[in-house]
Amino acid sequence: MPGTDAREAVRTVVGELEVLPHLPELPERGPGADVIGRGAGLLVELYAGVEPSGWRFADRPGRDTRRARAWLGEDLDALEEFTQGWTGPLKVQAVGPWTLAASVELPRGEKALADRGACRDIAGSLAEGLRRHLAEVRRRVPGAEVVLQLDEPLLPAVLAGQVPTASGFQRLRAVDRQLAEEALRGLVRSLDAPVLVHCCAPQVPIGLLRRAGAAAVSLDMALLTERDDDAIGEAVEGGTLIFGGVIPSTQGLSVGADSVAVVRRLWRRLGFDPESLARRVVVTPSCGLAGASPAYARRALSLSVTAARSLADTPE
Repeated sequence: MPGTDAREAVRTVVGELEVLPHLPELPERGPGADVIGRGAGLLVELYAGVEPSGWRFADRPGRDTRRARAWLGEDLDALEEFTQGWTGPLKVQAVGPWTLAASVELPRGEKALADRGACRDIAGSLAEGLRRHLAEVRRRVPGAEVVLQLDEPLLPAVLAGQVPTASGFQRLRAVDRQLAEEALRGLVRSLDAPVLVHCCAPQVPIGLLRRAGAAAVSLDMALLTERDDDAIGEAVEGGTLIFGGVIPSTQGLSVGADSVAVVRRLWRRLGFDPESLARRVVVTPSCGLAGASPAYARRALSLSVTAARSLADTPE
């Protein structure tokens, strides 16, 4: 979400999203509030700080780790304040292990993704940190049915060998798909909450995420092609929910009268019952709203609710 005021962000989210509110992230506050910094702050017995080149692992926690954890605590305080008496689904989100490994450098300077042992350590550390985080959310909001969103925008690049080295002159070797799947499966199985994986990039590995145990996959619907139909169809038939990003996350883009038309067309191509749309698809913005104005972010959430309700209507 845009802005730096945690209370205002939570107030907006809880007010607009009556069925599935979430814990906002406010990257505008600076390093430690961004998705990578927050993820680094969740790690257990691994620490990272900001260097001129970006986030880098360190031997001990520094001010960046303390700042990330302090901001998360501030956000949780606001969430607790505005969800008194809440019962039902409540979403929290964190960066996934592969995007984190592709974004944080080792002490010697290369990205952690280049070191398979480091990738394994990150996945294990993140799993333990997320278990503690979910327990803290449940303590603060006892009626919550917590859902965890893993943000993996770099996963397609990781699998395709398209992640640049720290120098930027070369590309890191592609991660084997089976290894990537096993790491995600181990993390998902270690958590006592449904996990959805968000990837707002082209060529989302839907089948891999489904096999890894994701209860839902979150996609930017504008980036899908008919080549993705089979993977989506198999996922839906297997019980995986689709979080369809159809509301533009930037106010400069137009919002059509029927924002879910792309979802309806997909459903027709797959031959699914139109009446199942509202049960199998959750409508969302296409990606995060941190780059939008506060007014548009509020409108995008409201439009998502309106569009979701329209899925229950019989299409013309």
